[in-house]
Amino acid sequence: MTRKQRRLTLIGVAGCVLAIALGLVLYAMNDTIVFFNSPADIQAKNVQPGTRIRLGGLVKEGSVQRGSDQQISFEVVDAHAAIQVSYKGLLPDLFREGQGIVAEGVLVSPSMFRADSVLAKHDENYMPREVADTLKKQGHWMGEADAAPKTQ
Repeated sequence: MTRKQRRLTLIGVAGCVLAIALGLVLYAMNDTIVFFNSPADIQAKNVQPGTRIRLGGLVKEGSVQRGSDQQISFEVVDAHAAIQVSYKGLLPDLFREGQGIVAEGVLVSPSMFRADSVLAKHDENYMPREVADTLKKQGHWMGEADAAPKTQ
């Protein structure tokens, strides 16, 4: 075998090994790539009680009930379904009714979820103060207070 043939054989074997490794990694991550499931996804997939998942959606208006010893229950909704969530602990500062959240925990029943952690999501209109100040200085800012067209 010449040097060129050995080099091509080595490159081919290395490529095959990398392809097999990539295939195994993708196969192992098949169900864990999802960042969260919505209430409708959980009902559609018939997730079994006792399964550890992430639940995402909006906190239903008027559903937050605070109990004793930092016990909180609220309802997470999407366009088609709702799931009652119970959580014990401190909630993030951004948590409020109508706000998007992601809760990690265990599905107790198809309509009940026990959360271990709750993450509040900011809305899609979030902009750092420094960027907003720069846009205001340049005259490009169209924030809530400045949304009306300026007359001259």
